[in-house]
Amino acid sequence: MNQLLLEQVKEQLAVSGAELTEVEISQALRASGALESGSELILLARNIKSMLIGYGPLEELIQQPGLTDVLVHGDGRVYTDSAAGLQFVGKLFADSSSVRSFAQRLALQAKRRLDDAHPWVDAKLSDGNRMHALLPPIAVNGPQISIRIPSKQPLSMTQLIENKTLSQTAAADLSALIELKKSFLVIGATGAGKTSLLASLLSTVNHAERILVVEENSELRINHPHVVQLEAKPVTAEGIGAITMQDLVRQTLRMRPDRIVVGEVRGSEVLDLLLALNTGHAGSAATLHANCATEVPARITALGLLAGIEAKLSHDWLLHGISHVVEIKRAAGNRVVSSISEANTTAGKYELIANYARSETALKAA
Repeated sequence: MNQLLLEQVKEQLAVSGAELTEVEISQALRASGALESGSELILLARNIKSMLIGYGPLEELIQQPGLTDVLVHGDGRVYTDSAAGLQFVGKLFADSSSVRSFAQRLALQAKRRLDDAHPWVDAKLSDGNRMHALLPPIAVNGPQISIRIPSKQPLSMTQLIENKTLSQTAAADLSALIELKKSFLVIGATGAGKTSLLASLLSTVNHAERILVVEENSELRINHPHVVQLEAKPVTAEGIGAITMQDLVRQTLRMRPDRIVVGEVRGSEVLDLLLALNTGHAGSAATLHANCATEVPARITALGLLAGIEAKLSHDWLLHGISHVVEIKRAAGNRVVSSISEANTTAGKYELIANYARSETALKAA
């Protein structure tokens, strides 16, 4: 795109104070001497709008269905992540300066600071996507950008069966888990699909129930008429104003919840979640980063220690609070529920027994 023309259009829009619509940009283009025909002018206006307030070179890429992440390297290379795994798209930015400018523009639109004095940002964009960016010197290989794209609409149980995320047996077991109000964790590695699966399961909850959701960044898209979503607030540039996940979990207890949901347990909010699960809030749920079900007790104990809970106490609360663990993983270019485990409460220790396990052959065929 002609840089001089772009600057002239920006000046025209700044002077007029007009809203950045394609119509206003088209008028600014004409005033700047653009000679394109009607259809070409509209296309040019659309591209300029993308450069000024959209995703620029990533605009079409971001719209592709099934993507969960878009990753930009300092030299301009772009990768995407989906059920099929990481894929190289191409070099969509000219150089590190272009990547830096793009990252700073996104941060500014989210009303966040990104510069040499504050070289990182984690912010929610206006369309619900989440951006994380790092600048040199802490990003050694140039500016790095990660854009997380939440699912817009949860898949139904039927759709999960059709795309082989669930077998018929697993679908029946999970439906019973929801109907009987069993509290559970969805576990898996990074990008396994924990959040998407949890949203699908919670969308099947009885409409007479009230769901309170707490997240660090709002990603759960639950198709349910009675969902209240709370989002943590990061500290401001002045070092004040933070509202933590733990603060919000405590608030849910005063909001008449039927089910309390924590988007991802990763810190001291585990204390309040375990308390809630042991005081009558059956059917609650959360996701947890773990590679397999056997890691869950140790992960919860470690998080409990960070929250100041003795290991035995967090173990006891876990034993009586979380009855099931649902594991999802990537397999053969798909996201697949590989096991559903139930806690054995009679042994006096948190022992998970797999009620359902998908065979390796089935996983490879998924």
